[in-house]
Amino acid sequence: MNTPRDFLGYGPNPPDMRWPGGAGLAVSLVLNIEEGAELSLADGDEANESVHEVVQPVVGAPDLCLASHFEYGTRVGWHRINQVMAEAGVPMTLNACARSLIGVPWLARQAVADGHEICSHGWRWEAHAGMDEAHERELIARAHREIARVAGVAPVGWHTKSSPSVNTRRLLVEHGGFHYDSDAYNDDLPYYVPVAGRPHLVLPYAFDTNDMRFFGTQGFVRGQDFADYVIDAFDWLLRESRHGAKMMSIGLHLRIIGRAARIGGLQTALAHLRQAGGSGVWIARRDAIARHWLEAVPATD
Repeated sequence: MNTPRDFLGYGPNPPDMRWPGGAGLAVSLVLNIEEGAELSLADGDEANESVHEVVQPVVGAPDLCLASHFEYGTRVGWHRINQVMAEAGVPMTLNACARSLIGVPWLARQAVADGHEICSHGWRWEAHAGMDEAHERELIARAHREIARVAGVAPVGWHTKSSPSVNTRRLLVEHGGFHYDSDAYNDDLPYYVPVAGRPHLVLPYAFDTNDMRFFGTQGFVRGQDFADYVIDAFDWLLRESRHGAKMMSIGLHLRIIGRAARIGGLQTALAHLRQAGGSGVWIARRDAIARHWLEAVPATD
């Protein structure tokens, strides 16, 4: 199936707007909550998840090593990351799989009490590409319903692991409970796309300013590597934002940046954002960014 692509975007004419307080750069810190939603034979799934620290996946039997690695995220990583965020005084968006939150309702309640957003990261931690439409529709509704039940607040944003299906965005609009999605990596600003006869808001995400690069052969090794890369991106976007608004996403994971040898990189990056940005930077939840964009940059037909 062919899907339309836009290689121009805003081009040389981005919207003439500013973020709250006259800031030029909006920064979104996204903490992915996936623990307990990874594929696991032990949890009744059809296979074990293959993406984690160990590169030798277990096939046909429960993977106890996999389970233990993911458990670290909620047992230790969450508390460490949340403390650093609290000390920095910045809000986060939690990209949370619904099945994850069901297993750790205390985390959902604490996050909401601390002023963070809960965004839907799907039912399980899985791609939606090629998924049967009826099945995907049910999973979207189920994720929305269960997150609202556990967290006490319904999610207004959506982000699929890896690739969405060709139907995902339309199904989100038809559901009616979502104000934005982050299933794009193609811009430094939000933008509208026409979906089911109406404008739908997209807040692009990023895989480079993301702790997932601690995995792989050409990524981060030490916490300072993460800090340096994030700071380089931030400084450049801040400079560009003097001439036109910009948005920056920083992706985090409980079981990755939450490790003792990496958390210092996050702390260093946050300190730089607060000190170097000043009034020119707005660190905000994604729902707040979406809300401001919807008001400041109305969609045109």
